Amino acid sequence: MFEFITDEEERGQVGIGTLIVFIAMVLVAAIAAGVLINTAGFLQSKSQETGEQSSKQVSDRLQEVATVGTVTGTNDGSDVVDVVNVSTSLAPGAGEIDLRNATVTWVGPDGTLTLVHEDALSSSTTVGYNATADDSTKYFSTSAVKDADDSAPVINDPDDRIVMSFNVSNFRAQPEADGSGNTFIEGLGEGEEATIKVNTMSGATTTIRFTVPESLGNKQAVEL
Repeated sequence: MFEFITDEEERGQVGIGTLIVFIAMVLVAAIAAGVLINTAGFLQSKSQETGEQSSKQVSDRLQEVATVGTVTGTNDGSDVVDVVNVSTSLAPGAGEIDLRNATVTWVGPDGTLTLVHEDALSSSTTVGYNATADDSTKYFSTSAVKDADDSAPVINDPDDRIVMSFNVSNFRAQPEADGSGNTFIEGLGEGEEATIKVNTMSGATTTIRFTVPESLGNKQAVEL
């Protein structure tokens, strides 16, 4: 017996085949669209994250309000600035800044030092660092002048005022070529210049430059 395929059956088979191809194309397009959407979302997320980091590197910085030095006499009778107090606040547009995570570069007439917050050091190191001749890590301290929520040393409000204190008399001079000269600096003398660079955790840097007045006689403190 012969089986004859009518035109209607042939058209039906062609229609089913076309439908299968169409469904396959839809599935492929859906998968491709899903991949594209996921990729676009990932790129958008990375771009946003990169943008936020770049913004923080520019905006999350400190602002110098005032810099004052205390004056003391040395063994040879001269006057020097032995402690530098820098009053700081948040720069316009800056977010929260934790000074415990900040690093400071001190550039003075006797060399360059890297300083960290006192809380970043162990108590044993903090207490004994003066007696350790090869200890190159120094620290700065902080105190709150205005801090409504007692968050210091975290600055989280534009009205916060935190003082960063640098005890220059505890800094060591750079050793001489023969290994000698690793002694304490008595302070900053009249007319000497220094630079403080504060680098926050986000990578933003605040540069503070100052010069000691030419005359320190009969003064207990000077504006730098």
